[in-house]
Amino acid sequence: MAILKAPPAEPKNETLQLRVSQDLKIKLMRYAEFIHANTSYVVTASLERLFRKDAEFQKFIASYKPEKSGDHSEEERPLKNAVHSLTK
Repeated sequence: MAILKAPPAEPKNETLQLRVSQDLKIKLMRYAEFIHANTSYVVTASLERLFRKDAEFQKFIASYKPEKSGDHSEEERPLKNAVHSLTK
């Protein structure tokens, strides 16, 4: 039996592009500097916390069913993993 455990698998990262106010951008950059992190970490950690703390959203996502407009299996796989991680 190994003394050390293997590190957890890193999730695949996606690129997200969004527009925010200049004030919000500056605050984001300052907060990242404050905690010695990068802005991607701040946004990711903030969204994870938001999704984890919002009980109403957790109920919504647990019962979420995509519209029948096409095959969303590739899109749903990460969503199912996210739901599972929120309920841990």
